[in-house]
Amino acid sequence: MAYENPETESEKSPEARPGGVQYVEAREGDDGQRLDNFLIRVLKGVPRTHVYRLLRKGEVRVNSKRAKPDQRVVAGDRIRLPPIRRPEVAAGGPRPASPSLQKLLTDAVVYEDADLIVINKPAGVAVHGGSGMSHGVIEALRSARPDLPELDLVHRLDRETSGCLIVAKKRSALRDLHAQLREGTTEKRYLALVCGKWNLGTKRIELALDTSERRSGERHVAVRTHGKMAVSTFKPVQFFSNIATLMEVMIDTGKTHQIRVHAAYAGHPVAGDDKYGDRDENTRMQGFGLHRMFLHAASIEVLRPGTHEPLNVSAPLGADLHAVIDNLAKAPKSRPGGARRIPRSAAGR
Repeated sequence: MAYENPETESEKSPEARPGGVQYVEAREGDDGQRLDNFLIRVLKGVPRTHVYRLLRKGEVRVNSKRAKPDQRVVAGDRIRLPPIRRPEVAAGGPRPASPSLQKLLTDAVVYEDADLIVINKPAGVAVHGGSGMSHGVIEALRSARPDLPELDLVHRLDRETSGCLIVAKKRSALRDLHAQLREGTTEKRYLALVCGKWNLGTKRIELALDTSERRSGERHVAVRTHGKMAVSTFKPVQFFSNIATLMEVMIDTGKTHQIRVHAAYAGHPVAGDDKYGDRDENTRMQGFGLHRMFLHAASIEVLRPGTHEPLNVSAPLGADLHAVIDNLAKAPKSRPGGARRIPRSAAGR
């Protein structure tokens, strides 16, 4: 990418010229990347939440036009960046992630080749810094692997979701994998523990989700007819009386909080989900040792960048979640019936 000042047409980067309007020209290596991901990479040190605020307010322009976060960058695009103050950059660059976080994530690597890294992301670690966390997965991996200057996230997982997360090691691999996600050639399999006895069999849920709502300053996804369609297929794997059901979930789309909202709308919220779940059931599940949301990205299948040979990587379930399953298996039969009420947070108003 090339950077220019509208007055001097300097080739300096935004990091070197804080405080003024800047223009960025997308290069061939940026072609096809989402605008939000492009900006997060370019504006190192700027919180992700602030990047999205700039987009919502229309302060970022592509070829002199307002742009949405999911717009794809095209080589040659001229992108206007508003004045942005970045104390970390002024002080000599972003601070590296802590050694303990770097070690946690490097130890979580379950697969690596010349093009990509797959980690078994720990629950509680965000993929990006911001929202109360100075560093996330990508910042920590960049600190740990300075030999890989093009490291970038291929997709995202919620902070409390564990499991397979792919990080591209170079721009060509990122473009290839993003194209696969857009074309629907990837396969993602999750394990989720839902509250109550799932009596719906294998169930394909197709519901439109609105991801633009904010409640108390936080994103809240709800089923809305004007939203974007999301598709999830739920298949029961193991029943624990009427207390809970272990589910395998396949997703055809990758919308924010998709599995959590679909499960709650079906009347069986994900156990431990404090946003879309059932508070009483979550308290009950703590008695079985569950102290986090039980949602795990168990495996992901993609085509290897370049060769397009199938690659399937799995991430083992954590010991904490295994313990919950063991405790549930030992529990006596519970109350009759398995009907669940639909939480308002998922069903909407």
